[in-house]
Amino acid sequence: MFDTLTAMPADPILGLMTKYKQDTHVNKIDLGVGVYKDEVGHTPILNCVKKAEQHRIDTEETKVYIGPTGSAQFNNLLGELAFGKENPALLADRIRTVSTPGGTGALRVAADFIVRASQSTASKKAVIWVSDPTWANHTGLFEAAGVEVKTYPYYDYDTKSLKFDEMKAALSQVGPDDVVLLHACCHNPSGMDLSEAQWDQIIEITQQQGFTPLIDMAYQGFGVGVDEDAYGVRKMAASVDNMILCSSCSKNFGLYRERIGACSILGRDTASVNVAFSVLLYVVRCIYSMPPAHGAALVETILGSDELKQEWLDELKIMRDRINGNRNMLVNKLIEKGVKRDFSFIAQQKGMFSFLGINPQQVERLQQEHSIYMVDSSRISIAGIGLGNVDYLAESIAKIL
Repeated sequence: MFDTLTAMPADPILGLMTKYKQDTHVNKIDLGVGVYKDEVGHTPILNCVKKAEQHRIDTEETKVYIGPTGSAQFNNLLGELAFGKENPALLADRIRTVSTPGGTGALRVAADFIVRASQSTASKKAVIWVSDPTWANHTGLFEAAGVEVKTYPYYDYDTKSLKFDEMKAALSQVGPDDVVLLHACCHNPSGMDLSEAQWDQIIEITQQQGFTPLIDMAYQGFGVGVDEDAYGVRKMAASVDNMILCSSCSKNFGLYRERIGACSILGRDTASVNVAFSVLLYVVRCIYSMPPAHGAALVETILGSDELKQEWLDELKIMRDRINGNRNMLVNKLIEKGVKRDFSFIAQQKGMFSFLGINPQQVERLQQEHSIYMVDSSRISIAGIGLGNVDYLAESIAKIL
């Protein structure tokens, strides 16, 4: 059986990591990997996480399974963080949540759920619309589950802005049996987010067309703030009959390797969401059966303590401010180096990523001539920039323009 297999292409990010590690250049810069880094290039464990972990060590009495839904307290607290405590849908008992192995696990659970749900629709086809561009793994995740992936316009590479009119026009043609994936905040890979007014218009189209929104929220708190970044999620949940939310605690809690996320579904009423939840639990049982518990326990401890939650919000603000500061620092340094091209769009975007807006040949030159690593699309991880390398980075960019 194995002898008939054809090798799959290597993941471009992982290949980039290998090249970076092998590079001996003293000023090499990694702008490819999507994890937060501090000024010295380290991805730290948050202090609030360390305290929660010690509490877990002191109080945990068993490693037995919690159950396929994960911790009910974690699910409730994360649901309140995402949807808001006073959200009408939450108060009406129309939302159900399962813990998942990271945000990617949440997306795969959602994908399998969509396939099963589509069997009861008129079209019997599972179709999801994703933004152009979107996170590289979205397409593979959904296609692997048997969902057909289509795209809607989103980012204009020439003007470095949203194709909002084109986006609205495309979504206005989406049928009620389809699913539309939206990024809650900190759009990956463009950094271009919908404004609140634009969210309102997309929600209106969602109501008119009747499709199911799936919102991917991997960076709550990395854009403007925890509440501000959840505007679209909260307004959508209060406005539609059906919705899916996939969330991750990897970035905002720094719990990358703990693999903790959640998949939430919203139904028309309690009876409807309970039926849908039974399908969701069946999907979970068929994929991984029981979710990881350790990371969820840490988040549960933090969000359940006023003191630890405030410490988390403070630490999250430090990370967010550093990202936003890096954006401004790079733009100002490019101006200082005499670059005439307008890079101000970088300072206007949000989250960990931006497109630098250079072509693949220039990306290759940065790698070969200056040991600066990014993917061919010129998407850069803003967290890879710091006081120690921004001068060299800007100088190198100036040389290849």
